[in-house]
Amino acid sequence: MRGNRSLIENMDWLLISLYFIMVVAGWLNIYAAVYNEEFQSIFDSSQRYGKQLIWIGTSVVLATVIMLIDERFFSTFGYLIYGLVIAMLVVVIFIGAETKGATSWFTIGGFKVQPSEFSKFATNLALAKYLSSISTQLKRFKTKLIAFAIIILPAILILLQNDTGSALVYGAFILVLYREGLSGTILVIGIFAAFLFILTLFLREVSYTLPFAFTIHGPELILIGMAVLMMIFYWFNRKKKGLVTALVLVLVGSGVLIKSVDYVFNSVLEPHQSKRINVLLGLESDPQGAGYNVNQSLIAIGSGGFSGKGYLQGTQTKFDFVPEQSTDFIFCTIGEEWGFIGSFFVVVIFLGFLLRLLYLCGRQRSDFSRIYGYGVAAIFFFHFAINIGMTIGLAPVIGIPLPFYSYGGSSLWGFTILLFVFIKMDADRLEVL
Repeated sequence: MRGNRSLIENMDWLLISLYFIMVVAGWLNIYAAVYNEEFQSIFDSSQRYGKQLIWIGTSVVLATVIMLIDERFFSTFGYLIYGLVIAMLVVVIFIGAETKGATSWFTIGGFKVQPSEFSKFATNLALAKYLSSISTQLKRFKTKLIAFAIIILPAILILLQNDTGSALVYGAFILVLYREGLSGTILVIGIFAAFLFILTLFLREVSYTLPFAFTIHGPELILIGMAVLMMIFYWFNRKKKGLVTALVLVLVGSGVLIKSVDYVFNSVLEPHQSKRINVLLGLESDPQGAGYNVNQSLIAIGSGGFSGKGYLQGTQTKFDFVPEQSTDFIFCTIGEEWGFIGSFFVVVIFLGFLLRLLYLCGRQRSDFSRIYGYGVAAIFFFHFAINIGMTIGLAPVIGIPLPFYSYGGSSLWGFTILLFVFIKMDADRLEVL
C-alpha cells in the first residue's frame, strides 16, 4: 500500500493532465472532422471517432500497466524489445497489408496495427541503454557508429515499407546524440548539406553560356562559388594545421552531394514526394495535384479567422475538401472551427508539454532515464513541428500524425507507451542512488 501511495504521489500529474487534455481534444476534433448526420453519436464504434474512443480506453489501460511495471524492466530488456520490434518491421514487409502505397500494417480483425509506431519507442530504449553504458560518451568513432546503426536500422526497414515520412522521424534522434556529446560540427554539416540540397534544386535547371560557347550549369556554379569561398577562408586562416585537408574534404563531399541530388530526387524519392518538394519550394505549381492538400488546408485555416466558425460548423471540413483531415491534416480542422484562438491554444499546450518533458529530463538521476527522456522530447517535437508545418505550407507533406490529436490507434498506443514509460522512470527517480 505504501509503495502504491508513493508511486501516485511521485507521478508527474501536470504532464499526465496535459496528455489527457490533448487526447480528449483530439477525440472531439476527430468527431468534427468526420462528422456525419446519419451517425451523430460520438460513441458510435462504426465511425472513426467511436473507434478512437476504444483506442483511448485501451491506451489508459496500457498507461496503467506501465506504471505498475518495475522501472528496471525497461533498461534490462531494452535490447530485447528493440530486437522484437525490428523483427516485426521485417515481417510486415512480406505479409503486411498495403494502405496508400505503404506496406506497413498488420490486420487484426477489424483493426490495423502499424509496427513503425512502436519502433520509435523501442529505438529510444535501445539508444538510451547503449549511450548510458559507455563511459566515453560519443568521442570514439566506434561508439558513434553503433549509435547511428541503432537509429538507422529501423529507418531503413520503414523505408522498405514505402513509408518515407515515418522513416524521417528518426532524424530527431540526432538531437539526443548532440545532447549526449556528439560534436556540433556534425549538426553544422547536416544543416549545410540540407542548404546545398535545396540550393541545387533551385539551380539545377539554370545554365550560363560563356565565351567560346562554353556552358556552365547551376550545380557547377555552386561548386565554383564554394571553392572561391574556401580559398578566401584559407587566406585568412593559413596558420591552422590540417586546414587544407579539411577544406578539400568539405569541397569533395559537397561535390558528391550536389552531383547526387538528381539521383536522390528522381530515383530514391517517390514521384509524388519529389513533386511535393517542388511545390513547397515554389519550383512548380500544381494546385489540383501535389499542392491540393496544402492549398485546401490553408483555405480551411484561413477561413477560421480569429475565433473560428464554431464546433461542427467548418464547411471545408464538413464537405471533405481537405484529404486526410482526421489524420495528417487534423490541425486544419482545429484552425477552421476554433480559429486563431483554438490553434494558439493547441500550440501553447504542446509547447508546455515539451517544456515539462525537458524539465523532467533535467532532474533524472540515472543516465538511462535522462537519455530516454530526451529521446521522448525529440520525437514529440519532430512530430509537432513537421505536422503543423506541413498543414500551413512550411514543411513538405510527409504524412506523419499530430500526437494525441490525429486519428489512429497505433500512433496513440505508440505515443502513450513512449510517454508513460518515461513518466514511470521519473516517478521512480528517487530510488536511484
